[in-house]
Amino acid sequence: MDIRAIFMGMAFSLMWSSAFASARIIVLDAPPLTALALRFLLSGLIGVALARALGQSWHLSPAQWRATVLFGISQNALYLGLNFVAMQTVEASLAVIIASTMPLLVAAAGWGLLGHRLRPIGLAGLVTGFLGVMLIMGGRLGAGVDLFGVALCVLGVIALAAATLSLRSASSGGNVLMVVGLQMLVGAALLAGPALAFESYEVRWSAGLVGAFLYQVLVPGLMATWVWFKLVERIGAVRAATFHFLNPFFGVAIAAALLGEHLGPLDVVGVVIVAAGILAVQLARQTVPPPNPAAPMPPAPSGR
Repeated sequence: MDIRAIFMGMAFSLMWSSAFASARIIVLDAPPLTALALRFLLSGLIGVALARALGQSWHLSPAQWRATVLFGISQNALYLGLNFVAMQTVEASLAVIIASTMPLLVAAAGWGLLGHRLRPIGLAGLVTGFLGVMLIMGGRLGAGVDLFGVALCVLGVIALAAATLSLRSASSGGNVLMVVGLQMLVGAALLAGPALAFESYEVRWSAGLVGAFLYQVLVPGLMATWVWFKLVERIGAVRAATFHFLNPFFGVAIAAALLGEHLGPLDVVGVVIVAAGILAVQLARQTVPPPNPAAPMPPAPSGR
């Protein structure tokens, strides 16, 4: 892992983590599914246009098309859709902590259901990570957190973990930016129906809302996803996934700085424990990779 890869990984983690605070700003002033569908539409159109300008083709391989559709369904429509709805009542710091458990869920499912080998440090990491989440949740439940919103966040991260286990690399075969743009358009199409059916269109316009929306379109929507694919292409999915251990740190720090969200002592201790568990799991997976040479690739969390 060279300096460039380290820089790319840290940049991805920072962009991914910042998506929660900006999403929280949006959903407090605009209908969540409508805003997210529009974000996907704009991100997708920009991505496809840039890809065509760079000479990339939308004639993807069958594997890339499958990955593109599954990304759009599981990551965009389900994972991000559920999180956007949840963050009307759930703080960004809690949402990002729940979403950060995706590598733990993937490792647990791979070990328990698919027979993937995991060293003792990985098993210790699983236990440690989930204990950290329980510590945070115990403190938040005592403070009266919205349980329905938390349940939506949990369902969202389960959908993302399931996609991770079912997908192979979408970056092989080139056309990476085209894949990014097309999976955004899939998400837009899937969310348009529920948005039209269930949401009103009351928007409290402000400079903060417009700025957060444009940031979501360009940074978590396009840049983070593209950087993730390029990082996986450079160092492999398992090494790239190690940078997920930074997400809890960045996520709660940005939420506190940008939104003024309060972090109690249990939150701080829990974030450190969760991050340590994620890092241990990823280090264990680097040491003993899954026996399948076509191992699943984690999709890019953009919600990011």
